[in-house]
Amino acid sequence: NWYPEKDKPLIFYGCDKLPTKNQFAGGGIIKCQDLATIFPNTPGSGSILYLVSSALPYSVVPMVRFAKRKGLKVVLNQNGVAYPGWAKEGWERINIPYKSVIQAADFVFYQSQFCKKSADRFLGAVQVPYSILHNSVDTSFFTPSTTQPEGFRLLLAGSHHQFYRIQVALETLEEVRRSIKDAKLVIAGRYLWRCNQKDALQDAVNYAAARGIEKCVEFSGAYFQNDAPILMQGCHMLLHTQYNDSCPRLVVEAMSCGLPVVYSASGGTPELVGDSAGIGIPAPLDWEKEHPPAASDLAEAVLKIWDNYPEYVKRARARAVEEFDVNLWIQRHREIFDMLCH
Repeated sequence: NWYPEKDKPLIFYGCDKLPTKNQFAGGGIIKCQDLATIFPNTPGSGSILYLVSSALPYSVVPMVRFAKRKGLKVVLNQNGVAYPGWAKEGWERINIPYKSVIQAADFVFYQSQFCKKSADRFLGAVQVPYSILHNSVDTSFFTPSTTQPEGFRLLLAGSHHQFYRIQVALETLEEVRRSIKDAKLVIAGRYLWRCNQKDALQDAVNYAAARGIEKCVEFSGAYFQNDAPILMQGCHMLLHTQYNDSCPRLVVEAMSCGLPVVYSASGGTPELVGDSAGIGIPAPLDWEKEHPPAASDLAEAVLKIWDNYPEYVKRARARAVEEFDVNLWIQRHREIFDMLCH
């Protein structure tokens, strides 16, 4: 523990109780869970209100106003924003609370250079100190498997808000199987492009069946954070098809488990994978339209990594440990909290 109890900043995460890692929780709340190991949640008190843009509380605007009146410092961890390409009509309305919070913040952590670029464009540049701080991973918990998974298993995971993510992954599997006959695809996470997840899942099942690969696909559904390492250790490679993903924590978790990443080289993902831990498919920066990667390009990258697989595994794990370990991330927060409270 870095602080004597009397000197430790008191952090309020905007909610009465944080979920445990044995409960379903999105990426934003997981960051608060990591911080709470050193800085426990102190609802009703505190010296700092810490908020994550992708998990803002319902009443965030009056909460921030109240915190400022009481003299609390507001620290924002800024993820992505809404823009026409993905949010379609209504994107400006979605950004209203984001803009209110970021303009009231005393310090902003941007999760990637891309996050800052998009926030500057759609929320306005801030006039307070800020830092680029990529999402982290507990590299002592997310570790490589001690045994090689059987066959060849691609993983697509996360919260699937757009159907194209799964469509492109299924098409990629079809392409890969022309060279790797026993290739399979594991699709984990929630299906969110429809109001009813069962209907969305049926879309995916039907698409796989139409391509004749339904027996090669495992739909494993949502998973708890504590189960994520086992999921990843059972696969060989992460396929990340989302265009302009701001800073996917999933990617650093997979790298920490030794999974190379094949991905859309857009958004903040290239900042995470770098030149050594996978292969990205180039994409233009477009705020008006999404540009999913082509399945043929993804499949080519998968096969290229497979030809030099052990080296990519080592490089993926090494990059996660050296660049994104959670202790480095918490240490940076400690420095900023100290600065704000003294």
